[in-house]
Amino acid sequence: MLKEGQVRIPSGCAISGIFSRNGRRLDGEKIIASIETMHVRSNGLGGGFAAYGIYPEHRDCYALHVFYDNETAKEEAEKLLLKYFEISVSEKIPTRPMPQITDAPIIWRYFAIPSPHFLQDKELEEKELAVECVFKINADIAGAYVFSCGKNMGVFKAVGYPEDVGRYYRLEEYEGYSWTAHGRYPTNTPGWWGGAHPFALLDYTIVHNGEISSYDANRRFIEMYGYKCALLTDTEVITYMIDYLHRRKQLTLTEVADVIAAPFWEEIDRMPEDRRRYYTSLRNIFSDMLITGPFSILLGFEGGIMALNDRLKLRSLVAAEKDDMVYIASEECAIRAIEPELDRIFAPKYGEPVIYTLNKEAQL
Repeated sequence: MLKEGQVRIPSGCAISGIFSRNGRRLDGEKIIASIETMHVRSNGLGGGFAAYGIYPEHRDCYALHVFYDNETAKEEAEKLLLKYFEISVSEKIPTRPMPQITDAPIIWRYFAIPSPHFLQDKELEEKELAVECVFKINADIAGAYVFSCGKNMGVFKAVGYPEDVGRYYRLEEYEGYSWTAHGRYPTNTPGWWGGAHPFALLDYTIVHNGEISSYDANRRFIEMYGYKCALLTDTEVITYMIDYLHRRKQLTLTEVADVIAAPFWEEIDRMPEDRRRYYTSLRNIFSDMLITGPFSILLGFEGGIMALNDRLKLRSLVAAEKDDMVYIASEECAIRAIEPELDRIFAPKYGEPVIYTLNKEAQL
């Protein structure tokens, strides 16, 4: 009989998301219940969650979540952090002892604002300063890894099954208007705390099911613009490409999707002239940012969520709505488990983004 870990499941990994268009803040119980339904799609080598709206009392601060292998790494990273930021809170992230979660690093968080003197001296925009600091820590300080750095949001991840990871981090004590979750089944990369999903940069977070065969081309391109891929998994590069396209290049999210999941040339050739020019331009300008290989992703961002499949829809993805609530998951069962009665349920089309944002009246 085959045992866990002795067989490759290429369609493995589970993703799930919950989003309130009215900005209602929900605790972490439902997202844990949703991802737990897809337990068999994981193998215990990684689970994680992203939550938005969870730090209203620190909404103007960057919430920096950091893994440390030892106290020396912590001391070195904090010296660098204090050059870039004014830190108002420094504390251990609360966890509960669980036998399923082992070999835990030191898990710390800081609430901080960029140093005005550093901003002036470096002539950096605030978000660029935060990104520069994060990449310096992750690339230059051995044993330190900033795994979340947005405002009023946070990532929580570990080696373990996702439902255990959620309970380990006591997510029932947090309330957010948007939650995403991931259960990992790594096939080509190692299972380690930093390699668990979500991957984050500023307020962008990605959970991903699939494999990126274009990873080397994507990585070489994005690293020309100061991004550093050092986390031993292909998913990391998606987060950086979205930050580059959406924040730096100011593309809309629909345009971002049209770059990373662009139609095939033969499909473009059959389009009306205006659409043909549009897609031809995107493919020529951003040719190295096309993602090839099977994937389904959930992008979390401040005020919204986006779901996207690859161009052939080689990974499953289901979306549903109930009143102001949005549910997206790898399998319908993960949605029905937490909301049996739905107003609408559908499968997103291949390469076509499904985007939800907060209603104008939503107060965060």
